[in-house]
Amino acid sequence: MERYDSDTERDEQETPLLHRGHEDRVQRAPVCCSSRYGLALLSCYGFFVVYSLRVNLSVAMVDMLNNTDHFSTNHSGSVCPAHASPARPNPNNTASVYDWDSETQGWILGSFFYGYILTQIPGGYLAGRLGPKWLLGFGILGTVVFTLLTPMAADLGASYLIAVRVLEGVGEGVTFPAMYTMWAAWAPPLERSRLLTISYIGAQLGTVVSLPLSGEICFYFGWTYVFYVFGIVGMVWFVLWIFLVFDSPNTHPRISEQERLYITSSLKNQLSPSTDCIPWRAIITSRPLWAIVVAHFSYNWTFYTLLTLLPTYMNDVLGFSIQQNGLLSALPYLGCAVLAVLSGQLADYLRETCHYPTVTVRKVASIIGMIGPAVFLVAAGYTGCNYTLAVTFLTISSSLGGVSASGFNINHLDIAPSYAGILLGITNTFATIPGMVGPVIARALTEKNTIEEWQTVFYIAAAINLIGASFYTMFGRGTLQPWAVHATSHGD
Repeated sequence: MERYDSDTERDEQETPLLHRGHEDRVQRAPVCCSSRYGLALLSCYGFFVVYSLRVNLSVAMVDMLNNTDHFSTNHSGSVCPAHASPARPNPNNTASVYDWDSETQGWILGSFFYGYILTQIPGGYLAGRLGPKWLLGFGILGTVVFTLLTPMAADLGASYLIAVRVLEGVGEGVTFPAMYTMWAAWAPPLERSRLLTISYIGAQLGTVVSLPLSGEICFYFGWTYVFYVFGIVGMVWFVLWIFLVFDSPNTHPRISEQERLYITSSLKNQLSPSTDCIPWRAIITSRPLWAIVVAHFSYNWTFYTLLTLLPTYMNDVLGFSIQQNGLLSALPYLGCAVLAVLSGQLADYLRETCHYPTVTVRKVASIIGMIGPAVFLVAAGYTGCNYTLAVTFLTISSSLGGVSASGFNINHLDIAPSYAGILLGITNTFATIPGMVGPVIARALTEKNTIEEWQTVFYIAAAINLIGASFYTMFGRGTLQPWAVHATSHGD
């Protein structure tokens, strides 16, 4: 019997065999016009909607506050000298403005995540029971409806707006667990990085488009239209999703027989024959799962801090107007989207063609995608009022974060595809906490909006990132765990 000196060495030996076994026997189905890549594109659109609805408030908030300075060419309230901007056309803008202090703003921006955290684990469980298609579809539809109600809630008061944002979070909370459950039945092992990065790039694209477009909408029409426009975009997606998507290859009426056989055969020894009895004890005590939990929590601290507060930093510190703010705030996420797709292609190439072990690819991607952002985030805090350098460092920081899309972010499907939705629900529950407390802590630390205060915010985020990367490097794994398949037994 062959002996391995470590878990990593065993991963290196087993991973190529595990992944190549069944896919070599069945002819690979073409990519062009395939159902699996059609699903990837439509789910990309879905996550575009999800993140558009999540982040548009970050820009609209600048316009909702009773502070006329941020529309003029003289941003007297910013730390750095303001940038010249064109006069704002405002012929019929009747949108209300509000006197919310920084603490109230923090609670409003973070309230979404209080609902989001509630449906993570239930979302993974219900997706396995009820099917991911309808759960994800109605989850996003609910978010769309409450987005359309946002202007009314804001007029009623901050507490009503917070309640609406919490309900939006409840709807969006099922999306990622449901999508992971769907990909467990649709993604051949050696195409996981490609398919999932295409799917989840929608989150980055939603941020990239939503931030500048929200700024333009606020500039020309008023902040209320931000929620109406993106709400309609979400309604269109829901119609397409209901008619074009199916839970598995076996239930899809238009999939080719070649593609159906290719997908089901490649997953033959990857999926549990039954998910009726969920091995909760084994899941909760799984060290590889907790490695993902720590990495996911750490990465999201930085991600959510920038996602919710970058427009505020651009306005209050760097002095960019609402129109300039959205575009510049979107640049980091454009870079993140590009590197996420490129890293997905490279990751599967290294695993399939170069036979690199899955665990090595996942760890390297996670290290680059977590330590890289930490370094440049801290550096951004020391650029002072050098606008070009500040935006450049923030862009590089978020761009490098996109590499983690091929790291810990999809490791759930490597260790337990049958329970990927539940695992994602567990890790995302912990990873939602930064979204709940991060904006509140950051706003509490930046009451005077000085550069030194923001340096503290960036240092905290960077330190948490370093801890997460170290923990995942030590305890992350890339092979199927024994509790994930009842009918077979693989080494731990």
